[in-house]
Amino acid sequence: MVNTIQPESSLSGSLAPGLYIVATPIGNLGDITLRALDVLRRCDRVACEDTRVTGKLLKHLGVSQRLVRHDDHASAQDRARLVEAMRGKAVALVSDAGTPLVSDPGYRLVNEARDAGVAITVLPGPCAAVAGLTLSGLPCDRFLFAGFLPVKDKARQDFLAGLGMIDATLVLYESAQRLVRSLEAIAALWPRREVAVARELTKLHEECRRASAAELAAHYSLHAPKGEVVLLIGPPDEQAPGDPETLLREALKSLKPSQAAAQVARATGHDRKALYDRAMELKAQ
Repeated sequence: MVNTIQPESSLSGSLAPGLYIVATPIGNLGDITLRALDVLRRCDRVACEDTRVTGKLLKHLGVSQRLVRHDDHASAQDRARLVEAMRGKAVALVSDAGTPLVSDPGYRLVNEARDAGVAITVLPGPCAAVAGLTLSGLPCDRFLFAGFLPVKDKARQDFLAGLGMIDATLVLYESAQRLVRSLEAIAALWPRREVAVARELTKLHEECRRASAAELAAHYSLHAPKGEVVLLIGPPDEQAPGDPETLLREALKSLKPSQAAAQVARATGHDRKALYDRAMELKAQ
């Protein structure tokens, strides 16, 4: 369904009814855009991930606004009420920080509003994934945002292995508490790939370190990180050998035969079953 997006009314008037997706600062409150500030001031209500967090932002901006909590636990009835309100009122959607829906709540609400024919507009702004990518200096002409890494070791390893041969910079979110374990997992899979850790983005102690995963793991083992982390992994080395046998031997250093065969099959186009049979032979040697 095509949604007709109405421009905002004059700065002194009311906003046209509909849903406004509003990006908010990821750290430095000075990063709020003029357009976002205008919409937050003139909308009829703000649907937010946490009313306490958004309340602090609005207080800083000098905005008094009705807040409605809308997080991943919102019910279908809650969404239906918000969508119905959008037919006659302007509803702004924000997350605690950054761009809504990017590893934040709002996906179901936006889609249900779209299905209902509600006018939707987006106000672009801060996004930790993009900020980390540009700060890292890693190739940014092609990148894949893969969200948060799984918490458990086995799931994390499988998740990373599935991304191994994608010819792009990988952009991930990770907690400071799990950063070292994730870096160790990356080091086991891809010891030679460049990795960057960007944290505390836009804040006073903003940092971006770039090295091998093993070097970064050693550093953060001694200097426990704090704050939100964007973890970036450079693309596979273009000069890496393309021979399936070589790739298979390398993959078997950290993966099971079935995983190694699947990874090499994706990278080379060779038959997965044949690669698996060869992997079993190599494993038995």
